[in-house]
Amino acid sequence: GKEVVARTVFQLSGRRDRPFVKVNCAALPSELLESELFGFEKGAFTGAQKRKLGKFEFADHGTIFLDEIGEMHTSLQAKLLQVLQDGVFSRLGGEADVRVDTRIIAATNRNLEEAVKQGTFRGDLLYRLNVVTIQLPPLRERKDAIPLLVDFFLRKYNEQYRKSLAPLSAETLASLMEYHWPGNIRELKNVVARASFDSLDEREIQTEHLYFTTVGPIINRDIVWG
Repeated sequence: GKEVVARTVFQLSGRRDRPFVKVNCAALPSELLESELFGFEKGAFTGAQKRKLGKFEFADHGTIFLDEIGEMHTSLQAKLLQVLQDGVFSRLGGEADVRVDTRIIAATNRNLEEAVKQGTFRGDLLYRLNVVTIQLPPLRERKDAIPLLVDFFLRKYNEQYRKSLAPLSAETLASLMEYHWPGNIRELKNVVARASFDSLDEREIQTEHLYFTTVGPIINRDIVWG
């Protein structure tokens, strides 16, 4: 859901004809994330055989989406703060400043106010990021969206699996509405996909085709800043 919101903000902005660059801050260790974001010069470290531009340069005059920003190490947060304040950074191993004009959209599923109190997230960076906040409540708090999402996914998997499954019955839809959806929309998508596949040659998904993976509740809400 976070990336959908970020891309929607991008598409409705004046930068929609410019690049949209996504970076998952949880996918890379701090050292690799720094070079991914800001690039490096030839010889900056072993294996750096030529200059590499970072994601911020690719997103110049466009938008960079920093997903799971709460996982970013505090040492790297300081460099990001400089980009937010001055629009300037330096590549790893570089001496010259690089200036960019980039809109930053950041997202997290952590409580960053608590992270600031715990010393794992910089307060000054949070204040810089927190210009406009969009909270995405978990699916269990917006179950009125389930019928629309199910209809969307059903049409998608009808096309993918070359089926013509009918809309869900009231009984089957009620089973989906009663579930607490700890995995949010991604879990709902997978449930519909599996049910569509498991229905074989039947014309309608039955309640027995539904398979739920029950895990503990998700406490924090996803948050998108831009």
